[in-house]
Amino acid sequence: MLTKKQYELLMFIHERVRETGIPPSFDEMKDALDLKSKSGIHRLITALEERGFIKRLQKRARALEVVKLPENLADTLRPATSRTQAQRLHTSPARVPRGDGRVAADTRIAGSPRRADADGASNVAVLGRIAAGTPIEALQNKVAEVPVPASMLGRGDHYALEVAGDSMINAGILDGDTVIIQQADTANTGEIIVALVDGQEATLKRLRRRGDSIALEAANPAYETRLYGADRVRVQGKLVGLIRRY
Repeated sequence: MLTKKQYELLMFIHERVRETGIPPSFDEMKDALDLKSKSGIHRLITALEERGFIKRLQKRARALEVVKLPENLADTLRPATSRTQAQRLHTSPARVPRGDGRVAADTRIAGSPRRADADGASNVAVLGRIAAGTPIEALQNKVAEVPVPASMLGRGDHYALEVAGDSMINAGILDGDTVIIQQADTANTGEIIVALVDGQEATLKRLRRRGDSIALEAANPAYETRLYGADRVRVQGKLVGLIRRY
């Protein structure tokens, strides 16, 4: 699945190469997608490369090659839906270490109040997919609901996101898992959070404080820890549990 911005960039590069034989510059890509900085283009290109849609060519100017295009646009941009109800649910609480240091935020992903059913579970809104790898665009719209045991939920509002990627596998979070997030705008260092980067891209990572900077740490040695200025990261919620379907 590609986000809307990832798809737009992929098609812009594809059309430019087809017309001129030369990939567009980063400034041209930034202007075409109406982004404020080239750092957003770098992240989109990295995401497309990791998903196998483009390839960077060594020692060449504007060295980008489109490897493949999405087979179906509607399927590409549609948020993933839950698997069949016949599949067995496995639920487990999140084990999140705590420490000192907090990050404040003034932005949060909009969820919806949960509703309890007759079996003691509560229906929590699924807002879409979140990357446990390269950040993807923040999601705001409810695409489904998932029943969550009441024992997993504490006070406050909660929402759910389907995980895309494997950067948190050593924390027990796998591609395709549904994570349950308690809405919060602060978090302790060491907690796994939904972080909003630069006001537009959300990712699931472990929070670390490093002086005046914020590190978003993966739980997979194949992924690097990303370091940001404190003003670029907003806490959207904290992991409290997950649901896994087999």
